[in-house]
Amino acid sequence: MKSEQQPYFVHESAYIDADCHIGKGTKIWHFSHLMTGCRVGNDCNIGQNVVISPDVVLGNNVKVQNNVSIYTGVICEDDVFLGPSVVFTNVINPRSAISRKSEYQTTHISKGATIGANATIVCGIRIGRYAFIGAGAVVTRDVPDYALVLGNPAQHTGWMSESGHRLRFNEEFLAICPETGEKYRLLNGVVSKI
Repeated sequence: MKSEQQPYFVHESAYIDADCHIGKGTKIWHFSHLMTGCRVGNDCNIGQNVVISPDVVLGNNVKVQNNVSIYTGVICEDDVFLGPSVVFTNVINPRSAISRKSEYQTTHISKGATIGANATIVCGIRIGRYAFIGAGAVVTRDVPDYALVLGNPAQHTGWMSESGHRLRFNEEFLAICPETGEKYRLLNGVVSKI
């Protein structure tokens, strides 16, 4: 479904609640459900069987692969990649018999970050710009910009370029992305592009 009034595509099996904001050029595929009040930016791709809960915010060019549930409290900036079956939470201590909707925590995924397949992101944390979360990682604390984290619980194991390549820092704490030639500096545990 795409028309002049609807400048985005929605597969006929997807369900879009009232009062969703969906940006131009976005594609929403089979069996996905966008709930009231969510905001999806321009040129996003929402894979099959995705649930986007109320008040979730996705920036522009966010790629959400199949079988991801994005719960209230999650904010993704531009150019975020969410791999297949990524898991988010929004309450730190859920119990079936106790309503904790007033305790939802914000989880912030910064520009350009990648979250690999089957990773679990515990609520209330911030994942930095261009961070790379490995497949199956369980992230329980903030992740710095450009950091590579792997495992359960996720551990910081290195640094990644904006193009998604491992950065190897020399004795002067400089690294070059092998794809783009862009230079990075590591200073006091913080990576920045120079």
